[in-house]
Amino acid sequence: MPSTDPHALEPDTEVLVSPGYLAGPGPALAVFNTLDSATGWTKTVAFGTDTYFTSPCQRVRVANPVESFYGGWTISYAEDPVGVPDWITTFDRNTPNEIVATFTETLVDGLHNNFADHLSGGRHYTGTSPASLTARHRWEPVHGSRPFRTVSPDGHAAYQMRVGWLHEYDELLTPEKSTWRMSAGTDPVFTPSWKAFFSRYTPQHLIAASTAVFTDLTPVHRVMGQVPDRHRSLVSVTRMETAACGPRAAAALARSTQAQAMHVPTPPAAPTTLAVHAGSRRQR
Repeated sequence: MPSTDPHALEPDTEVLVSPGYLAGPGPALAVFNTLDSATGWTKTVAFGTDTYFTSPCQRVRVANPVESFYGGWTISYAEDPVGVPDWITTFDRNTPNEIVATFTETLVDGLHNNFADHLSGGRHYTGTSPASLTARHRWEPVHGSRPFRTVSPDGHAAYQMRVGWLHEYDELLTPEKSTWRMSAGTDPVFTPSWKAFFSRYTPQHLIAASTAVFTDLTPVHRVMGQVPDRHRSLVSVTRMETAACGPRAAAALARSTQAQAMHVPTPPAAPTTLAVHAGSRRQR
């Protein structure tokens, strides 16, 4: 597919951008649509800018505090709704929203039975790990690095895992200390353009869902003005009209233009008793 000089395009030009992890955050409508249409979830808007969602079981909180330090999205799960969270995931304000959207959609779809369908023996269980996904896309491990990390073939995205003992409350209070981190940019390790953090007990299938999008090189849909200036020499850009009939355009729209369609999760046929989460700190 022919590529276009991104510096020669007007800001409102519709384009396909690859890799997606350098395409900028893009519109957040897909995330909002999933949460707005989730059965039984409540929504609160505070200060005219910050948005908060709560699941029907009261165990999941999703926050989009625009003016906070990280901005973006913070998702927490607490087996005891009034207790300390079991896990917290934070996507900063510059994280591509395709990554956030797949996390929230997978979360909403599996919460009604506490993710049992995604655990071993469940109908959606794949056994896929984030590490297997990075290996499949030929990301290279950096031997001897602390934290341990793997880096994308172009050197502009990194997935890292903190090793060694860390008190679990430290990572709940400080996202930078989280067990897992995704990041991308001209220097994805030391000066990344965006970061996403996953604390130790974040369910693996949720991290894997985000990793699948993170490592996927299928182009994403943007307007040119949404692509960060510092990334424009690092990405492949094609005008939408040039690629309109191609399969890559269809795939990009399937990933990015989900913001145009409302996601309506199918509710369970009858109320389901929530099972104890397999990775929880607490046992009931």
